[in-house]
Order: sequence, then C-alpha cells, then structure tokens
Amino acid sequence: MSLILFSVRASMAACWIAAGLLTELLAFPLLGFRRRQDLIQGWSRVLLRVCGVRMRRQGRPVLQGPALWVANHVSWLDIFVIDAVRPTSFIAKSDIRRWPVIGLLVAWAGTLFIDRRQRHAVREAGRQMRDCFDRGDAVGLFPEGTTTEGLDVRPFHAGLFEAAMRADVPVQPIALRFLQHGRRTTRFAFVGEQTLLGNLWILLGARGVVVEAEFLPPLAPGAEGGRAELARRAHQAIAHAVRPREG
Repeated sequence: MSLILFSVRASMAACWIAAGLLTELLAFPLLGFRRRQDLIQGWSRVLLRVCGVRMRRQGRPVLQGPALWVANHVSWLDIFVIDAVRPTSFIAKSDIRRWPVIGLLVAWAGTLFIDRRQRHAVREAGRQMRDCFDRGDAVGLFPEGTTTEGLDVRPFHAGLFEAAMRADVPVQPIALRFLQHGRRTTRFAFVGEQTLLGNLWILLGARGVVVEAEFLPPLAPGAEGGRAELARRAHQAIAHAVRPREG
C-alpha cells in the first residue's frame, strides 16, 4: 500500500513541481510582485495536499507589514508550510540551493541564500533583509542553522536578528511540530545522512501527517540586551512550544 501511495503522490508532486517551475519561467516576468506572492502561497498550499500533509495553523500570524518570522527547522517542508500562511523571503544556507529540485523551488519562493564561508555573508544577508522590510515583506529565519528531529531546539545564531532590530520590525516566533495520527513524531525530520529521496519515500508513503505551525506572540525588537537577548527570548518561546509535555 505504501508503494502505491508513494507512486501516486510522487507522480502528482512531480507534475505540480514542473507546473511551478514553468510558471516561474513563463509567467513571473509578466506579473507584479504581489501577484507572484499570491501564486507562491496558493502553490505551496497545493503542494502540501499533494504530499499528503495537512497544515494546522495556530495563533495569530502577522499578515500585514514587515516582520521577521523565526522558526525551528525540521524538514525541507518547513518553507512551504510557512509560505502557505504568508509568502516569506527565507534566509537559508547556500547549500540548499544545490539540492535537487527542492533548491530550485525554494529559490523560486524567494529564498535569500547565505554562504557562511564568506567573510561578509551576514552583513550582505542583513542588507537583503532590510530591502525586504522596506517593501513591507515578511522574512523567514531558521536560526538553529540546521534541521533537528523537532522535539527540542538547538541554540540560535543571533547575528541576523540585528537587521530586525535596526528596521524596528516585530519578531514573531513560530513553533513547528510534526505529528502522525495525532502523535508527535520524528519520522519525517530531514536530518543526519538521510537523502532527500529517502525522506520523500517516508513522507509520500505515509498517512495521517500533520504539521502544526503555532504563531507565538511577537517580540518587540527594541529589547534591552540587543540581538543576543532577542534571540534568547525567541528561542525560549519556541522551545517551550516544541518540547513534548510530560504525561
């Protein structure tokens, strides 16, 4: 049954991804920025359905005006889960740009890539973030710098919080939780030495997959203690929402 389900979903996903890439190539040059944003949001929602994933939104996301959305990182799906709520320009490692197919998709969705090996990478990313804020956009950040199994949160890199503080935009923490048949699971985390194909095999052959995206209360960017304190508060809020409750 898993093989049949995987085959059907993989075929549908391949067609939908091809449609998205063609849309980027042929239609995006003719469309305004907001219309492109609408297409990205709608495309992301359909992709989740095609993959058999139900997204459950909780809390009150900042849907208007500039904002920095900060989330824990579990899977390549995270970008599309958040884009399904509001199209967002993500800051991501340059390595992701080289992922087969997924790299093209996240680039199409407006991802800003950062090469941490470059001396001025954080400064350049901060400049691009400010450009997004000036347009009134949301910027997405995974400050752990890597994916995890999703039951805890690694320490945050605080450097890119500086751009939000300088632009005086709200920082909204987002807790992402993966479930199957109502229970928390690490099964779909894209971690370690797992290949993208291996992760797709597990995900596309599964039933009852839900991703909860809990939008926590925004944090004021002008907190005392600077970017380190802002990152600490965001980390604390997400970790509290992500860690399984005892009992």
